[in-house]
Amino acid sequence: MKGSFAQYAQESSTEIILYYINGHSETFSLPINSQQFQVMLPQLLQEPWITFHLIDQTVCISTEKVMKIEIKPPINQMQGEGVFANSQRITALQRNATR
Repeated sequence: MKGSFAQYAQESSTEIILYYINGHSETFSLPINSQQFQVMLPQLLQEPWITFHLIDQTVCISTEKVMKIEIKPPINQMQGEGVFANSQRITALQRNATR
């Protein structure tokens, strides 16, 4: 039972990590699966602001200040120009590593 619930929870939600140009990041869990998020993603990236309604607050984020978005589970169905299938990350992005 435990394993099937974990699989169901993973399939019915999407985790996104937003990395801002100031170096900070935030993680949100969305109550939609990754395929639904994939359909919404192009439009979201064109919006000047995106809004997350949380249990205790509403968060509005300027998409102009977002530098990178990580999505879990992955959206393997994305195809087209600028999409590289079967990629591997060799090193993580490091900021101010010399300081």
